[in-house]
Amino acid sequence: MTDDPTLDEIRLALAPGIAANAAFDGWGDAARDMAADAAGVDRDIARLAFQDGAVGMIDAWFASIDAAMAAALPPDTLRTLPIRARISELVTARLTAMAQDREALRRALAILALPQNLGHAARLGWRSVDAMWRLAGDTATDYNHYTKRAILLGVYGATVTVFLDDDSEGFADTRAFLGRRIEGIMRFEKAKASMIRRSEHRPSLSRFIGRLRYPVV
Repeated sequence: MTDDPTLDEIRLALAPGIAANAAFDGWGDAARDMAADAAGVDRDIARLAFQDGAVGMIDAWFASIDAAMAAALPPDTLRTLPIRARISELVTARLTAMAQDREALRRALAILALPQNLGHAARLGWRSVDAMWRLAGDTATDYNHYTKRAILLGVYGATVTVFLDDDSEGFADTRAFLGRRIEGIMRFEKAKASMIRRSEHRPSLSRFIGRLRYPVV
């Protein structure tokens, strides 16, 4: 951190330490205070930085994970990969950044699943998959922007469920599951593109009716 950090900088700096403690103490005051002590941050300032409580701590942790994911896969590295590999590597990098704090992640997801937190949970999930697609080079602004993120959100959520209980070497089961899901996305995208191409050459009923009403002279 800088000599005079902002509250946002303090949040990001403390988030990994809070997550490490949350596995044992939950996402509460104790985890926050221990992280502050370890980082040399005044407890009162840490409390001020996390006035939004557990959800704010989880939000900051997820933001730090997104930053770690981006740092692990710089643009020059991603640019050399096909799109499916980019997405796979980004998801894997995000999971790797959370691997040592899986119990904290489990507790975080339980908190976000509470009815009062569902809206915030949806925003956090969308933020992460949007970050992945942007890092992968996606520039879509039409409906594809939303469909790509919605599909990836489903894939990512299902992969996290496998990841939480994966005891295989190097999370091999999670990687295999992710690979199958991404392959399914690619097949869907190819099928969608094929349908769009066919529809472009299909006779248009509206154009036909229009010509009946307004014949070309």
